[in-house]
Amino acid sequence: MSDSHQAIRVVAGRTGLSAHVIRVWERRYGAVQPERTGTNRRLYSDEQIERLSLLRDITQAGHSIGHVAKLPTETLRQLAREAHDTNRPAPRSLSAVPATSTFLDEGIAAVKALDSQVLEETLKRAATELGAHGLLQRVVAPLAQTIGDLWCDGTITAAHEHFASAVIRIFVGHAARPFAGSDNAPVLVVATPAGQLHELGALLVGAAAANLGWYVTYLGASLPAAEIAGAARQNRARAVALSLVYPEDDPQLEGELTRLRELLPPEVMLLTGGRAMSAYCDTLEKIGAVQMKDLAHLCATLDDLRKPAKKVKR
Repeated sequence: MSDSHQAIRVVAGRTGLSAHVIRVWERRYGAVQPERTGTNRRLYSDEQIERLSLLRDITQAGHSIGHVAKLPTETLRQLAREAHDTNRPAPRSLSAVPATSTFLDEGIAAVKALDSQVLEETLKRAATELGAHGLLQRVVAPLAQTIGDLWCDGTITAAHEHFASAVIRIFVGHAARPFAGSDNAPVLVVATPAGQLHELGALLVGAAAANLGWYVTYLGASLPAAEIAGAARQNRARAVALSLVYPEDDPQLEGELTRLRELLPPEVMLLTGGRAMSAYCDTLEKIGAVQMKDLAHLCATLDDLRKPAKKVKR
């Protein structure tokens, strides 16, 4: 047996895929065929790890795992190169995942019906098809945005939003667990400040950070500045991430944000995002908070923060 063969936990960390997705891609689609130990544990070669990494990139770009799982590795490399070239269209001979919008529609229907089983099954299928990062970028993020829009226009109630938050919190928590950072991983504290009651955005941030290898301390919704700062100091956090969703006209929030910046150590980065962020833009600029445009911007910023010598662009 080659020393280069790796257990599934190591493969999950290297590829960004959950162990569950790796097993499904293996059993259902034949993406790889790992060797087995005498106790039936899976062991993956370097080539198989590369295939899984390529399949992750390709599915995140829009291809269905069912259409690409058994393609030769060289073909996967070519598709991955094309996926990174934004000027080149995806090949028409391979079907892109049409299911992304379907996952979103099914998720919204489940939220409206308050059907946790259907919502969980939808998220599971999306994770299998798209991988953990694809699930967050292409399903959970737009789902959170749509739920916020529907709540604002009165189509759904606060109960629906809290229901969705509860189901998604549990699901993404389990999905992110295999990627949880080690004891010496950088710490990110995630919360919403006092008066900000919607936490779907914060949940998404926490899951994305965990997938990138951060140790996430998730505090939940509507916490005073002193408590957020206290948690950041106690955990020696490298950054604090705040989700600002609703309301967009809270006269108390400016003071909370200013107080938080004053209480945090100067080296701790303050990251902000969410649909209400633009309403507090002046305050955020004044306190030097880094404003996240979207989930991709957040992930890039978190990657930069893992490299202390590199200055984060504001």
